[in-house]
Amino acid sequence: MIKKIPMRTCVVTKEKFPKRELVRVVRTNEGKVMVDLTGKANGHGAYLKKDISVINKAKSSKILNQKLEVNVPDEIYDELIEMVK
Repeated sequence: MIKKIPMRTCVVTKEKFPKRELVRVVRTNEGKVMVDLTGKANGHGAYLKKDISVINKAKSSKILNQKLEVNVPDEIYDELIEMVK
């Protein structure tokens, strides 16, 4: 029996990847934005490819603000870039 690999779509590139290859940014029910390392945090999530250029594009286009319906602080992008390095 083959285990199904969960696929998720990067909000910037629109490419599908296995869930493990993407990083999830989540808006909690309290409206706080955080990087979800477990992939299981409660709240509304958006996935990004683990690529610095993709993270920078997400920051400049403010796509996470639209997807999460909240203003995403720059510290989140800094944390994502540090994680990818």
